[in-house]
Amino acid sequence: MKKYMGNKLAIALFVIPALTIFIIFDFIPILQVFAYSFTDWNGLTVPNFIKLDNYIKLFQDRVFYTSNKNQLIFAIVITVYQMFFATVFAITISDKKMKGRKFLRVTYFIPVILSVTVVCQLWSAILYGNGLLNKLFEACGLDYSQNWLGDRYKAIYVIAFVNAWQWMGYQFALILAGIKSIPGDYYEAARIDGCSNVLAHIKITIPLLAETYKFCLIIALTGGIKAFTEMNILTGGGPNKSTFTLTYMMYNAAFKKSDYGYGLAASSIMVLECMMVMLLINFIFRDKHQVVEDYMMRRKRHA
Repeated sequence: MKKYMGNKLAIALFVIPALTIFIIFDFIPILQVFAYSFTDWNGLTVPNFIKLDNYIKLFQDRVFYTSNKNQLIFAIVITVYQMFFATVFAITISDKKMKGRKFLRVTYFIPVILSVTVVCQLWSAILYGNGLLNKLFEACGLDYSQNWLGDRYKAIYVIAFVNAWQWMGYQFALILAGIKSIPGDYYEAARIDGCSNVLAHIKITIPLLAETYKFCLIIALTGGIKAFTEMNILTGGGPNKSTFTLTYMMYNAAFKKSDYGYGLAASSIMVLECMMVMLLINFIFRDKHQVVEDYMMRRKRHA
């Protein structure tokens, strides 16, 4: 009994501090966001309860729909780019026969450790009207020169690429670590069955990395929904609010117009969207690890 109580006490000593910090700095502020979104609070005066006025105004605002569309584009672009290239690079580098593996591992991860501001300034110098990219096109005699960040239809895709380029290395590191944890016996069994390397990775690597992919998807999609810094530095939400996201819309309302209630209403929608994304991903990835286990069981029965 004493041992049981001692274990309970040890667990409590580890859990309670972290839980307390989470409640104070995460849970309570989220509740406050929802509460203040129903007020006309401007950051200084006493907030007045105005029912659903902020939400009605929000759903009547065209910028709200532009922001949601941009978030969706941003999230899809960075997720597809990061997941695809991170998987390809991780599978390639996991081959022990490949030369220069250590150098490539470091190279792919370098952008992750750089400041977002530094990355944005770097790409700003490349992408603006007289930037390096247009100079390169001119030197090659190609008529592709344009202001990549000044086009209201292309700017969001360009900004998404900048974000995806920086954070692909993080996804790469996670997927590579997941590949290293897969027993080599699985691949040996696949080769005996006549599977090529590509087919072996499709049947074994990808299904066994379901939990890793789930985490990567959550990070990429919620990161896309919360996108702000790149828009703020590269375009300032322009041109003509064409690169607004809900996060930037919240920032613009709260800190530029002092309309905190309206900004927090946008923030509340963003929180709900993040929760919906996480629930959807958890639903999609349920029981994915069973695919490989079923494959190995079938092979044992036929052995």
